[in-house]
Amino acid sequence: MLKHKLLYLFLALGLVLAACGQSNDNSTNGSASDENSEQNSTEKADEGNGEEKEEDADFVSSFEEGKAELEKASEGEDVDYQAVIDLYNSDLKPLVEQREGEMDQQISSALEAGKSGDLDGEVVKQIYDKLMQKVFYLTVKHEFDEVKENWGNTEEVNKEIEEAKEYYEVLKGTVEKRDAAYDTSMVSQIDGGFSDMEAAVENDDNLQFVLATQMVDKTLMKTFYLATGALPEGYATKAAKEAKEDAEHARVEQAEGWAFYQSISNYITNHAEEDAALIEKNFSLENDVAEIDPEAVNHAFIRGFSKVALHEYEESEEEWGEDKSTITALEGALFIDMISSDIKRMEGEEAYNTLSAHAQSYLEAVKADEKEKAMEELKEIKETLNMVIEKAE
Repeated sequence: MLKHKLLYLFLALGLVLAACGQSNDNSTNGSASDENSEQNSTEKADEGNGEEKEEDADFVSSFEEGKAELEKASEGEDVDYQAVIDLYNSDLKPLVEQREGEMDQQISSALEAGKSGDLDGEVVKQIYDKLMQKVFYLTVKHEFDEVKENWGNTEEVNKEIEEAKEYYEVLKGTVEKRDAAYDTSMVSQIDGGFSDMEAAVENDDNLQFVLATQMVDKTLMKTFYLATGALPEGYATKAAKEAKEDAEHARVEQAEGWAFYQSISNYITNHAEEDAALIEKNFSLENDVAEIDPEAVNHAFIRGFSKVALHEYEESEEEWGEDKSTITALEGALFIDMISSDIKRMEGEEAYNTLSAHAQSYLEAVKADEKEKAMEELKEIKETLNMVIEKAE
């Protein structure tokens, strides 16, 4: 009982820290950075640090080394938590702090709780693994920011793109698993996004570069959504199902869902606060795993991403004539794509295909500066998304 109480206390701390990380508006503004507060803190940290950062491979190999040690808990072996803590503090902590200071506290607290025996080893491993994946996800986005700042310096820009690709390799396994589970082609889409970036640099096409970064960014977000709240392979569904057979193992899956959710929670929090709170509550280990409601979580995601898409389209309309209008038009379409399987299930495949066609036509109209046609398409998009939100209540 004491162990469970301490477990709940840890997750309560995690929720507080996560809330701190969500306090700033991290919605996209059409730039490569997407206005993430994590990105801003990174830039400030980098500006104050004149020394060269460690090679990307060092961060990745240190992460993998720590993960391998923690994996012993799943195999019933003793874990050398102090070794992982030392490795984390010396090799990974600086990067984590640059991306998001609160996340450092979450990872450090989990490792210390594993060492003291207050937190199950398998849960510790999942929190470390999935939150570090968030770190690498944010670092991919940071590298895109670096490209923007160094645009025109082809050698430096190409170097930053290669670094982004190296960090993406950490996430690729997660993408591949969701492709296999949902019969999607996200790996190909991300590869295509990186190819488009390289072509954009060669052609000195900054707008095309930013559009390509959005494709990579939002496809990674879709990966995290499919891992957490999508039906039928998200961790909300897996944990709820497993709770009927093995509550302790279900709690590990609940922790996986919580940690994966942290990579995308800001977007929903900023535009659908109640939906974000519902998702957070279900995944929190303060919540009895047997009480997870997969359908409620799924519907909260559907409502949340639909509201984010509507926000992007509002920005696109407001910024008509600017590059930002094109960028947010693409983002709106990509947020619709995130919940494509849900819309097909709720409204039928034909209805989704029609919505997708409207989104594509709107994007093309924005690019061609055909405002009358764009507004006609936008009207259809808004009506459908509002209908989806209503149906997901």
